[in-house]
Amino acid sequence: MLRKLCCATVLGAFALTATAADITVSAAASLTNAFKELSQSFEAAHPGDKVLLNFAASDALVQQIAKGAPVDVFASADQDAMDKAEAQHLLAPGSRGNFVSNSLVLIVPNGSTLPIRSLVDLKLPAVAKITMGNPAGVPIGRYAKEALEKAGLWAAVEPKLVFGASVRQSLDYVARGEADAGFVYVTDVGAQKDKVKVALPVRSATPVTYPIAAIRTAPNAAGANKFLAYVHAPAGQAILARYGFGKP
Repeated sequence: MLRKLCCATVLGAFALTATAADITVSAAASLTNAFKELSQSFEAAHPGDKVLLNFAASDALVQQIAKGAPVDVFASADQDAMDKAEAQHLLAPGSRGNFVSNSLVLIVPNGSTLPIRSLVDLKLPAVAKITMGNPAGVPIGRYAKEALEKAGLWAAVEPKLVFGASVRQSLDYVARGEADAGFVYVTDVGAQKDKVKVALPVRSATPVTYPIAAIRTAPNAAGANKFLAYVHAPAGQAILARYGFGKP
């Protein structure tokens, strides 16, 4: 059964586990695998520093930071979420910058025989459930909705939609066969490559660029700046590239 899950609050967890030397990074769910490796590499290059990672949909992360979560760095999957953080004066001035790009794909379960060759085929009766992030709070949902609207398909597809709380939840729905197709980033496919396959690439109306920034009230401002520098540096960029992310 499909379940719509909410992102658990991390305010208490941060307060209990973070220390002065820790660097707390809140990052978009699609960065999960890449940032886990990047953080290990960062720690190896900076003995004594430890990175604490928190992953969720970008808008949910903004809400956590706005409510006082002690976060040092925020990495978003779209400009819209970062704009919301900036509008609330959550970002350290001058720290915002794009660090990678991505692209959209439509995926299906590995065993699917659905004849999906274009977005128009999502109108087929055999395609009963399509998953994507909720456009109201998940970047992948905003990108996907724009693509469907540009193709003139939003009204026809909307009744079939099952919204995920993050791109990784939509990925899981397809991997478990609970949705016939789903919109994710191309970088997500590798996390479930034995269970999903790409049906077709999707041209997004808005370029898929990821911004990153230090938080104005960062408990570890020096650590935040070091992490930002590492993400932008050749070593960090090489790790991100291995996970399928493109240049910003």
